[in-house]
Amino acid sequence: MPSQDRRMPGQSDASVFRIPPYHYLHVLDQTTNVTRLETGPQTFVRKDNEVVLLSPERMVTVPPRHYCVVLNPVLRDENNQVLIDNLGQVRLQHAEDEVRLQQEPFPLYPGEELKVKVTLLAVVSALAALRLNVTRDFTDENNQERKAGDQLLFEGPGTYVPRKEVEVVGQHKAIVIKPNTAIKLRATRETVDRNGKNRVAGEEWMLKKNGAYLPGVYEEVVESCTATFLTDKVAVHVTATQSFTDETGKQRKSGEEYLITVNEMETFIPDVFEQVVGKVNITTLTNRQYCIIVNPIGENGKPQLGAKKLIKGEKSFFLQPGELLENGIQDVFILGDNEGVVLRAQEAFKDQFVTPPVDR
Repeated sequence: MPSQDRRMPGQSDASVFRIPPYHYLHVLDQTTNVTRLETGPQTFVRKDNEVVLLSPERMVTVPPRHYCVVLNPVLRDENNQVLIDNLGQVRLQHAEDEVRLQQEPFPLYPGEELKVKVTLLAVVSALAALRLNVTRDFTDENNQERKAGDQLLFEGPGTYVPRKEVEVVGQHKAIVIKPNTAIKLRATRETVDRNGKNRVAGEEWMLKKNGAYLPGVYEEVVESCTATFLTDKVAVHVTATQSFTDETGKQRKSGEEYLITVNEMETFIPDVFEQVVGKVNITTLTNRQYCIIVNPIGENGKPQLGAKKLIKGEKSFFLQPGELLENGIQDVFILGDNEGVVLRAQEAFKDQFVTPPVDR
């Protein structure tokens, strides 16, 4: 019967191996079952009890601005010498990763694997950042402890050098805040914003400063807001969703409704605790028109429920929140000679239009 080939994949039955410079091979001693490394340049003569597991392979070369990741790297002492155990085999850091940067060409010792091939380092441009996720506890270059699960930003411009304790999960770009625009931000967990103010999880705030803004690692952009331009003919009806102090320094109560006019500001961007109900156009009366306002706003700024107020033209005004026009804008009665109107009082009042005034 023909003899069966019992060689392992990659084994060679040749006796002489010419190893060029910057090449290497792995040799298994079948007596001790220990695999060793042989590097070139040399002519290697295989013994009868040895098996060449790996034909001459080129060493790994990491050029400038590149990196690679080695799985199960060898252990080295303070002199950078590879450690050997009592059996004569190299000692490995099993299940560990090692990031290697530009250096002289190096071989892979038995047990080492090239997890990530030689790759160009990531260059982060200005106004951009990489979002990193910490996969294991470590202490960074600034002696700051990082815990597994933390996230951090690597902000450009710069070249990001990977490390085994973190992984890249995304990329962010700065948001440009143009004039008359703003962005609403929300904190995803307790953090300190770029202005040095402490924020709690779920807190929202507005950023109106013009320029480029790169959200922090625990900040997310909720929406982008555009200002409403106010004129002498257009105002904005706003509702407060929470008690706060607005831009004008006024204290607003939760649920309060108010009007923002051009007398207070030329452009209006709602705050986090403000909700725009809609725009309000000015009401204009000519000298031959009048109107009756129901529930008018009193001098104390509160609505006078059930009261009515007569407005005569010529006049222009904005209806405040809660105010209504009874029967809309009405025309005055123009009476000629020998004409008159019959009036009926709907409630008791003092008639100031006759002399002397009388009660009706």
